[in-house]
Amino acid sequence: MSGHSKWATIKHKKGIADAKRGQKFTKLIKEITVAAKNGADPDSNARLRTAILKAKAENMPKDNIDRAIKKGSGELGASTFYELTYEGYAPGGVAIIIDTLTDNKNRTAADVRSTLTKLGGSLGATGCVSYMFQTKGVITYDASKYTEDQIFEAALENGAEDVSTDDGVIEVTTSSGDFAKVLEAMQAAGFEQESADVSRIADQTVTLDNEKANKVLKIVDRLEELDDVQQVSTNLDLPEDFQEEE
Repeated sequence: MSGHSKWATIKHKKGIADAKRGQKFTKLIKEITVAAKNGADPDSNARLRTAILKAKAENMPKDNIDRAIKKGSGELGASTFYELTYEGYAPGGVAIIIDTLTDNKNRTAADVRSTLTKLGGSLGATGCVSYMFQTKGVITYDASKYTEDQIFEAALENGAEDVSTDDGVIEVTTSSGDFAKVLEAMQAAGFEQESADVSRIADQTVTLDNEKANKVLKIVDRLEELDDVQQVSTNLDLPEDFQEEE
C-alpha cells in the first residue's frame, strides 16, 4: 500500500472532526466549481463526474453539489480560481507536491512557502519531483467487511489495475481515467468504500525512521489545513512499526 494511503487510513481510523469534514467539503466544492466551468453535465464532463463521485464518497449533501455546479457554470455568478502546483522536499529528502486551487496567487505562494520552510522543508523548481509520481485512482475498503478475493474479482473485472491489502485495508488502484467507471461499478455491485480519490502515487518510496516520518506528516497536516491546498502528495512510506506522535 502506498504511504499516502496508509497515512490516510490512520487518519480515518482516528475519526474526522467536524471542522476537518467541513474543510474537506469546502475543498471538494471548489473542485466541483472549477470542473463545472467546462460544462455542467457530468456525463460529458469527465472531470466533473470524478469530482462529484469524490464528493459523494465523503457523503456530501446533494444540495451542496448542485450549488457548486451552478456556481461553476456561471448560473450563480462567476468565480475565478487558479490551479497552481508547488514541488519541493520535506525532511529526509522526501519529495512533496502541493496541488492548490486559489483566488489569490500571492497569498497561496506565501502560505505554502512559509508552512514548508518553518517545518524543515523547502520549495524546489517546477518539475523537480513530479516526474517521480503517477496520477492514479485509489479506492479503499474495510478488510473486516470484505475479503481481498471479493474485491479483487469485482475490481479487476471492471477495469482496475491492482488490488492489495495492508493493515486491515484493501486498496484498489485504477488509472485516473478509469477511476469513475470502477468506483461506480463497485458501488453498483454493493461494495461500500472507505475512501475514494484521484491521487499522485510515487513510483518509488522513501522509508524514514519514526521521528523523521512524523516530521513529514506534520508538514503534510499543516499544508492540508491551508484553505487553498487541495491535495498534498509525498513519496514517504511509513515504517512497519510506525507510531504517530500525539
